[in-house]
Amino acid sequence: MKTAKKPVNRPKMALERLYIIDQQIASGKYPNTNELAKTVIEQLRLDTLSISTISRDIEFMKWQLDAPIEYDAYHRGYYYSQKTFRLPAGFAGEENMLALGMAKNILSLYRETPLYEPSVKLLESIVAPLAADGNRDWLDNRIVVPQIASAKVQPEIWNTVVAGLKENRIISFEYLGVRDEDYQNRRVRPYQLLFDSGVWYLYGFSEERKAIRVFSLSRMKNAVLTKDNFKLPQNYSYTEATGDSYFGVFAGQDKKRFAINCYEEAVIFATERQWAADQKITEHDDSITIEFTSTQYDKVLRWVLSFGCFAVPQKPREFVDDWQQHVKKMKKQAVK
Repeated sequence: MKTAKKPVNRPKMALERLYIIDQQIASGKYPNTNELAKTVIEQLRLDTLSISTISRDIEFMKWQLDAPIEYDAYHRGYYYSQKTFRLPAGFAGEENMLALGMAKNILSLYRETPLYEPSVKLLESIVAPLAADGNRDWLDNRIVVPQIASAKVQPEIWNTVVAGLKENRIISFEYLGVRDEDYQNRRVRPYQLLFDSGVWYLYGFSEERKAIRVFSLSRMKNAVLTKDNFKLPQNYSYTEATGDSYFGVFAGQDKKRFAINCYEEAVIFATERQWAADQKITEHDDSITIEFTSTQYDKVLRWVLSFGCFAVPQKPREFVDDWQQHVKKMKKQAVK
């Protein structure tokens, strides 16, 4: 008959301590609480650690994580009665720990925001067992997220926007639009924060424009959280405004059907990703035609232009005309 679990209140403990204790007990050295405390202090570079904390950790592992911990009176230390037991098997698998380690590297994309430091510290505490097992070096040095050009966000801007999102309160700020000569006052109902290619954007309802707009946080200043609350509309999500296409941050009002011929190197880039939910690709002898529906007109135009002579739009007609105008301007600049 299996003994009922002893009720144990989970103490406030760092996850990395549990893995160090697990490693030491599994080593067969029969560590006692004093030795475990000393090892944890050394590996985590702590100033001090009480024996009672280690005792509570062991109780938690034994009764809540089903660790088969026993005390050997002869060796005066702890051991696993099941020699093959390791904590990841009953608590957090190696694949999960690896995924969290990779997630820490991906966080480098958010380095220029106040989100970065607290997120990294949190994941560092979770993936500490990788360091204890000697596996961290390859993770940090062999799985890399290259640095991208990022737009810096001031902490006061970030905090004001986040507070507006959390409390559904209107925020006011001064904003420098792409075509503005100077900063303009804005009052916005914040709906969502969006991240695209190193830049954070606020997606919300502009009271001046009486329409939904997108604002770069890096071009805001003097943001203030007002006392005015608002109610989220039923269909407020940015993803519902893109026409089910995936070109980053930009959404227009009209949904259009695009068709683009791609040649040579553009074929690989166009076919290796899903650019829209209804994407269709037709193969030809030396090219492909990619078709999809989107409201992200400007983003699609930039995407086509990025391929240079290897991408030629076919429809809609106004899209073809805009592309031709850009090509003519580039040709004119090239011959100066």
